[in-house]
Amino acid sequence: MPRTFILLATLVTLTSSALCQTWEREDVGFESIQSRARDLANKPYVAPNRDSLPAWMNELTYDQYRDIRFNPNQALWATDKLPFRAMFFHPGYLYREPVTLNEFTSSHQQKIRLAEAFFNYGPLINKHGDLPAEGGFAGFRLHTPLNNPDIFDELIAFQGASYWRALGKNQHYGISSRGIAIDTGAEGVKEEFPNFREFWLRKPDENSTQATVYALLDGPSYSGAYQFKIAPGNKTLVDVKAVLFARKTVQRLGIAPMSSMFWFGENSRRRFDDFRPEVHDSDGLAIRNGRTGERLWRPISNDTGKLEFSFFDMEKCDGFGLLQRDRRFSAYEDGEADYQLRPSLWIEPTSDWGPGRVMLMEIPTTNELSDNTVAMWEPARTPQPGDRIEFSYRQHWTMEEDPSMADGHVVATRTGVHDWQPEQRTMVVEFAGNALNQQGEVPLTPVIQATGAGAEKVKVQGITIQSIPDARWRVAFQIAPAAEGGKLADVGPVELRCCLKRGENFLTETWVHRITP
Repeated sequence: MPRTFILLATLVTLTSSALCQTWEREDVGFESIQSRARDLANKPYVAPNRDSLPAWMNELTYDQYRDIRFNPNQALWATDKLPFRAMFFHPGYLYREPVTLNEFTSSHQQKIRLAEAFFNYGPLINKHGDLPAEGGFAGFRLHTPLNNPDIFDELIAFQGASYWRALGKNQHYGISSRGIAIDTGAEGVKEEFPNFREFWLRKPDENSTQATVYALLDGPSYSGAYQFKIAPGNKTLVDVKAVLFARKTVQRLGIAPMSSMFWFGENSRRRFDDFRPEVHDSDGLAIRNGRTGERLWRPISNDTGKLEFSFFDMEKCDGFGLLQRDRRFSAYEDGEADYQLRPSLWIEPTSDWGPGRVMLMEIPTTNELSDNTVAMWEPARTPQPGDRIEFSYRQHWTMEEDPSMADGHVVATRTGVHDWQPEQRTMVVEFAGNALNQQGEVPLTPVIQATGAGAEKVKVQGITIQSIPDARWRVAFQIAPAAEGGKLADVGPVELRCCLKRGENFLTETWVHRITP
């Protein structure tokens, strides 16, 4: 059936500039994006042309690219005085695969064309070449009055492959999310990064409390359709719905993947020559097991100098995320980076994901310049070519201390070895929670276990518990070789678990930590 085009009596302008975009009658919805993704999956994959942009764009340096800024006066919907506005990222530099952007309403859509009027070019761009009208963009960001009713703050940004980042009130960008992860950390194969090739931005109503975005994903192994419903607030909620179509079998498929940065923290044994006591966007992985109800906390580490993996199998996942729990400025002493204001990202499944496991990957690093920590859900069954996979989840971009809703939770992990006890490592775990401070005749009892292959090689001894300032409870213990005269260095990695109970009632989440003596 041929597409019908209707030209409006007056050309609708995207902005206050003379740029005119033509509306087409089009019923844009998740089903139509899904149909396009299915069509792509039924065809051989065609990689985007990284040489489609003019040479001057591809040759931009880092500083030159940063010197190109979007002109806020040209923001999409700015002249309509709507609760959301969209601004665009210039193509070029690392972003050589142009992304198509569209605006749509309940009955029409229009393509947003690259134009010079959208951008302010700084002094580092002495002279630039022409901008191809069909050149596309590097991505976009949405703005809304998040922190001040008179200022449109950044809310969410989509830029690069299938990545996005979001903010709640008074938060600073930190952790990143992406559509899917393919062969992340898989042995013997190269990780794949599919792209969001096209976006559709729904024009909001004057009373809209959330923004709606659709995206078309494509890569060598998967194509897919995504729907994002973005609700700003003290914590920003992003409801994600996705349908994927498998072109070929992969070793590992990651759902709801996220990546963050951890250089060092209070639990670190490797110390760096830095003025700050801690440097990280996230300090641990939280998991809520939907079958057993157990809540886990796994502190992130950067101690071994090797690529590390942790897997947490379960029949049903009620949630997981990389969290930034320590919100004290004194923990970081960095008035520029403000790590205490970086959001946690908690994933809450809103569909049945089935059995699988949460994977944590820790990449060694000697600086804070790149994300080195990945968490994601890996389904127990790897999809096969031709399979259709559907899932949904809610993202919580939050500064809540524990969005997993555990009352008793871990707030610090510390460790050390004394010169006079070289074969004994001290472990300190600190808990907080209302239930821990309630008076009762039955005292709090620590439950500590060494698990896994190396468990029989170590002994846990010297267990103590004490109340400390700031309404915390500190559990301290030592691990030592089980064999008389043994060496800690010969024990190998040990999995440790610790929680608190009163009588038969478990009052805290379970601290889970791998220690390499």
